[in-house]
Amino acid sequence: MLVSKKEIEIRYAETDQMGVVYHANYLIWMEVGRTKLIQDLGFSYAQMEKDGIISPVIDIEISYKKPMRYGETAMIHTWIEEYNGMKSVYGYEIYTSTGELAVQAKSSHVCVHKDTFRPVKFRKLFPDWHEAYEKAKK
Repeated sequence: MLVSKKEIEIRYAETDQMGVVYHANYLIWMEVGRTKLIQDLGFSYAQMEKDGIISPVIDIEISYKKPMRYGETAMIHTWIEEYNGMKSVYGYEIYTSTGELAVQAKSSHVCVHKDTFRPVKFRKLFPDWHEAYEKAKK
């Protein structure tokens, strides 16, 4: 199983009045992790969008374990939890700079035509990505 890793320095603007990372920012970091995983597999999400295909989130599960604060570093681990040729489920763990688990999450995605939002069979449209996802999944 391929686990992609991406470090993020927590910025002041990502925190709330309590001084902890605002919960929605973890979703942004998950996107950063997904993009890094796709790059690690040798592909480009930006190119897929140029080809007229987008991959919206259809479900999110997230569990907050430990608060993170401005000045700390977050390490996002991302992998392919499930993949069936149409739907991809990514797994995430976000760790503090001391290695403590701060967040566990999953996001589910399907690929659709950008203009119509009609689903596409990822395995047929992008056979190289399909093969890479099959090899990389958990």
